[in-house]
Amino acid sequence: MAELIRVLIADDDPLVRVGLSLVLGAGSDLQVVGEAGDGAEAVEAARRLKPDVVLMDIRMPRMDGLAATAELRRDGPRPAIVVLTTFDTDEHLLGALRLGANGFLLKDIAPTEILQAVRRASAGESILAPSVVPRLIEHAVQGGDVARRTVAGDALGGLTEREREVAEAVATGASNAEIGRELHMSVPTVKAYVSRLLEKLGCANRVQVAILVHESRRG
Repeated sequence: MAELIRVLIADDDPLVRVGLSLVLGAGSDLQVVGEAGDGAEAVEAARRLKPDVVLMDIRMPRMDGLAATAELRRDGPRPAIVVLTTFDTDEHLLGALRLGANGFLLKDIAPTEILQAVRRASAGESILAPSVVPRLIEHAVQGGDVARRTVAGDALGGLTEREREVAEAVATGASNAEIGRELHMSVPTVKAYVSRLLEKLGCANRVQVAILVHESRRG
């Protein structure tokens, strides 16, 4: 039997936590190992419980989801962090993704989508619709941010042609299987390329690769 995917829920609204627990409880391969009411509790619980995935609300008291994400990413690329938000143009959302969140979920999405998102996040996939990153960047990054675009362009300039192709595919939100079909590569080969990209670009996960690609296009 496959190991259970361990999930930590961090949200300051008790009703949201209860609702998410009920949804996740419907997945036989998922286990809610803890809950947190603010970012500080989330960091402490994540370090103590070692979940595979953290569902992290952005707006929480004491320590918000951005600060908690940044704190956990100082420990490394795990656990996967999926940000919970009410609006997909939340001004803080892109900040959370830049800090290393693996993607985001709107709080009103269907329960089946929540289950699939948690499974994908645990497997190392990004939780982004193909159109989301460019729209977020357009919304949150103003035209004067030349330095960030320059850094993104410089980082991507050091990639081989094939690595750049994989990075561009990652930026669409495609899964490893989808990238493999598009670029005529095996899934293990795609995984190897993605691992190499993360190392060369200094990224914690695929979402940060996607942000670099989209920011480089704005120049």
